[in-house]
Order: sequence, then structure tokens, then C-alpha cells
Amino acid sequence: MARAISVTPMSELSSFTSVVVPLVVADGKLSLAAGAPATINGVTLPTEISSEWCEHQGLRPKLGSSVTFRNVDGTSVTLVVTNGAGTSLEQWRQIGAVVAKATPKVPTAIVLSISPTAPVSNIAQALVEGATLASYSYKGGTESSPIAVIPVGPDIQALTAAVSEGVRLGALVASGVNWAKHLIDMPAIDLHPKSFANFVIERLEGIPNIDLEIWKDSKIAEERLGGLQGVNLGSAQPARLVQATYTPANNPDAPHIVLVGKGVTFDTGGLWLKSAAGMATMKTDMSGAAIVISVLATAAEMALPIRITAIAPLTENMTGGASMRPGDVLKIRNGKTVEVINPDAEGRLILADGLSLAAEREPEAIIDIATLTGAQVTALGEDVGALFATDDTLAASLVAASAETGEPFWQLPLVDGYEPQLESDVADLKNLGKPGNAGAIVAALFLRNFTNGISWAHLDIAGPSRADSTRGYYQRGATAFGARTLLQYLITRSRQS
Repeated sequence: MARAISVTPMSELSSFTSVVVPLVVADGKLSLAAGAPATINGVTLPTEISSEWCEHQGLRPKLGSSVTFRNVDGTSVTLVVTNGAGTSLEQWRQIGAVVAKATPKVPTAIVLSISPTAPVSNIAQALVEGATLASYSYKGGTESSPIAVIPVGPDIQALTAAVSEGVRLGALVASGVNWAKHLIDMPAIDLHPKSFANFVIERLEGIPNIDLEIWKDSKIAEERLGGLQGVNLGSAQPARLVQATYTPANNPDAPHIVLVGKGVTFDTGGLWLKSAAGMATMKTDMSGAAIVISVLATAAEMALPIRITAIAPLTENMTGGASMRPGDVLKIRNGKTVEVINPDAEGRLILADGLSLAAEREPEAIIDIATLTGAQVTALGEDVGALFATDDTLAASLVAASAETGEPFWQLPLVDGYEPQLESDVADLKNLGKPGNAGAIVAALFLRNFTNGISWAHLDIAGPSRADSTRGYYQRGATAFGARTLLQYLITRSRQS
């Protein structure tokens, strides 16, 4: 269960068992943040911090380094190193994670006492995002103790209002991401297409201005979603197609962005069976679908003045007797036919239907997100997502959003010269190019065929979609990487409109 985070005045500082105070590092030296109390929980804080004192306490002039002083009554004070005015928003997220993990079971106050270059509301939001993301646990358990942010500085009324807004937004953003992470971490026996759709209903229930459609297998056939049908042939679980649209109140003509997310709730590779090791984490192959629903829900809760549609084709890719075979030809929603060279290149087949539906809505832009290719991991590793785009302005906006959120994306080229790899003798396209040859790029080129010339970006998050170990505000397992980037893009785009 996520930790409750609120804003509290300095007069209530003594009611907290644990208090966290920032230190400022400048020119390799540390000092107490301006305005912090001289004594907290019976601990007198040093006004001058020498290198000898730091060495004795095991404290380093490095971001996130911390030392805790504990009293016999159970109270404590933790000093944590920041970069003062130069602390980036991503660093504040990491500081929030340090605080949350250091004090999980006791009421904790953070004294926010700095003269920032970034707006205080943004700092508070980042701090809360880091703390809330770091507090996530799939297994849940006992409720964590609350965290309070105590602003200190001039014009305390305005400062408190700004911090309160940041806390509110940070909790919204991180809670939305944690919802997606919970779905991604869920065992595939519990999260199949039908149950996924039910979770979407629960998530969106009560949020105003959202229209939701869920297509069952008969409607999927009627609507000619041949890619989704083909991938689903081998599964005992019926497919679903989720479409949700948020329209801001009193502004039905607002700019429209469509998000499409890959929703393969488990991927065996189909008749192109994966290895046992390759299959072990394939419950996370629906990360894109969870992300786009999460982003839409959070954007609607923020009442962003922009129209957003989320499309999530949902299926398993299994090995049943009716499974699609290499050489089969599928007909996608937009009429193009695809020869299935590799049944394990299934994500692009269901995305083809999702992108076709998106293009029919004629939005300002289409963005898809998917755990699509192992080639993305080969190219960029497990910490950086791949970005492809037909529109340089859209690409630049997404890269800027990723820089703000600490989710790095790197733009890779759409190389037209690789298109012949997709040529088929029996269909309009093949679903796979030359093995070992620019696989992430060729997959993106395949998807471009279904965007109808509309401004489009493709985010391949195969590598950073999960973490193999706990680091920063990520736990082992799902990261929902890209969710905060998409949300930040929508926030920025809505401000422009």
C-alpha cells in the first residue's frame, strides 16, 4: 500500500518519530540547509560540517549519502546530501526514494528548506514521486506510515501552497505508475485479456469525461482486427480490445492524441517457441497496454485540457492446436495483408490493428509503446528506451519529456533503405526482416505502414520495462518505464494548446 504524503507546518515537527533534513554540498563541503532547526528530536545539528566529522559519521559529499542519529526513545534524525540549488528533479526523486526506504515503518517528516532554481512545486512533486514509487510493493502487506513535507522559507503561505500542489501532483503521477506496475507484475494466470479489461473498468470507474469500449472476440472479428485474431488463435483465453477516450469538459475540440499499447498478457513465442529462460519474464509483455491506460487515467484525474484516446489490444500468444503458423497470412484492419514469418514477432501484428484504429480517428499525433524487440536491448541496453518518429517536433517533445522525468529515450532512425526486408511474395508485408539486422528499426518500419501518414512516434521499451534488481525508486520487476514520459508530454502539449 502506498505511503500517504501530506504537507505539514513546522509547528508539528515534534510529532514525527523520524525527521529528514537536507544538507547542501558546495565546492566539496557540506552545510545544513538554510532555515532548518538547530535541534530536532533532541539532536543538535552541526552548523559547520568538517570533512573529519563526515568521515567519522560515514557521510560523503555525494548526492543521496546520508547518516542517521537514533535516540533511545526511538526517534531519529537523518541528514541527506543534496546539491542545493543545483539538485535536478531526477535527483529529488532519488532523494525521495532514499527517505522512503530508510524509514518505511515510522511517521516521517522531510524538512524542505532550499532556495531552488526550479519551482518549489516541481521539487515537491519529484520528491513525492520518488518516495511513492520506492514504496511500491506487489505483495502489499501492512500499511506504511505517513510521510509529511515541511516547507521552510520566506512567504510561508505561498510556499506551502506551491508545495501542496506539488505533493498532490506527485501522488497522482506515482500512484498511476504503481497501478500499471501492479498489473505488469501480476501472474499471467490472473491477468489474461478478460481480467485485464475488468481491471481497466475498475481503474476508470468514477473518473469523469471518459468513454470506455471493450470489444469481445465477436466484435473483434466484426471489426476486422485480423492481427489480433491471428495472434489469439492458439490461446484458450479470448482476446479483448480496450478503447478509452478522455474528453476535457467543455472542450470537445481540444487537440487529440492517441496512445496505443501492446497488450500480450503472456508470450510463449507461439509456434516459434521461446527458450525457457526467454519465456520466464513474458508476463510483462503487456507493459505497453498497462502504461497507456494508466497515463489516460492520470491525465483525466489532472483534468488536462487535451483529448486523449488509449487503445490496448489484448491477447496471449500461445501454442494451441489452432495457433498461427509460419507462412500464414493475416489481414489487418486497414486492409494490408501480412505474411507471418515468425509467430514470435506477434506484438507488431496486434499493434498494426491498434494503429489502424488510431489513424481512423485522425488525431494530431499517435504514440505507441511496446516491449517489442530484443534488438532494442542489444542497441541501448536495459536503461534506455528506443524512440522512432515520423515527426521531428514530436520526437523532440518526447525526448524533452523523458529528460524531465528521468526516463531516458534515444532516437533511432527510420531507415527507408531497410524497407525491402519487409517485402513478401504472398502478402503486402512480412512481419520480420533479416535476422540479426537492425531488428528494432525494421519493426518500426513495419508499424509505420499502419499510421496513414499521421504524425507518429514509437517507443520500444523491451529493455527498461523491468528491473532485475532494486535500484533507486525501482524495485525488482516492473518499472512501467515510459509512463511518466508520456504523461509529461501530454502535460506540456496541453499547456501549448
